[in-house]
Amino acid sequence: MQIKYKEKDYTCSFEFVLDIVSGKWKGLVLWHLSKKTMRYNEIHKTLGKITQKMLTQTLRDLEKHKLISRKVYPVIPPKVEYTITKNGQKLIPIFHQLSKWGDEMAEEYAEIKK
Repeated sequence: MQIKYKEKDYTCSFEFVLDIVSGKWKGLVLWHLSKKTMRYNEIHKTLGKITQKMLTQTLRDLEKHKLISRKVYPVIPPKVEYTITKNGQKLIPIFHQLSKWGDEMAEEYAEIKK
């Protein structure tokens, strides 16, 4: 199946999905937003090692693909909140499965420090 989205061609739906959600930070942002609405600085502190530039880029990309929504409040100083959308929520059960698989792989192959 050929897919064309935002002037990009994909050979299959799996390639399309990977392009939308792949990367080090997108899944983590969605994972944390699935638990609660968060502000920019809260997301930044939660993720730790992400740069401001990368976080901004990640949030814009997730918003562009309608996986999160951004709400700006008309106050000074500006207040912006990010929330996962219904489409973003559909990924969370898949992330839970990946997390469970990761636990199993870690127990089998990795050194786990508690």
